[in-house]
Amino acid sequence: MRSNAWRPWMHSEMSIDIDAPPTLVFALARDVERWAILLPHYVRSRARDRDAWGRPLVDFIARRPLVATLGIGLPVAWRSRTWNEPETLRLRFEHVAGATRGMSVVWDIDTRGREDACRVTIRHEFSPRVPGFARFVDRFFTRPIAGRTLATFKTLAEAVDSADGSDPTAPTHQTP
Repeated sequence: MRSNAWRPWMHSEMSIDIDAPPTLVFALARDVERWAILLPHYVRSRARDRDAWGRPLVDFIARRPLVATLGIGLPVAWRSRTWNEPETLRLRFEHVAGATRGMSVVWDIDTRGREDACRVTIRHEFSPRVPGFARFVDRFFTRPIAGRTLATFKTLAEAVDSADGSDPTAPTHQTP
């Protein structure tokens, strides 16, 4: 049996502080099938199927900005088995297809002992077969897309929290 000890390994971590309740941030982020609606840089977040535990296998396509002022972006696609852990406010993604197959992603929403604010940290771990590929993926794809995702969820959560405290997962109602 061949060892994977020789393989290059990437551990990448990024965080953002959000002035909104951790449960609100979790409620917004956990529904990954809505990401294409909530996040302007996501083109698709569609479930293909669900496993025996109900965890969706989701096709994602996000645009990695190339020339932001012109709105030109490179589409980046991957497929992940996703699930969330409400008791720990954690999201998990295991990339099962695409160039990042084998990447493990964990979102931790840390209450920091407060009910009105949190820190969201995304950790990526990746060990591809090609030397240097992990660093390339992190620098040119993981960080730009994950950074924009965190910034957008910060904006959304803080706006919802300051608006009226409504539940972002509840259907909207219009009055005549």
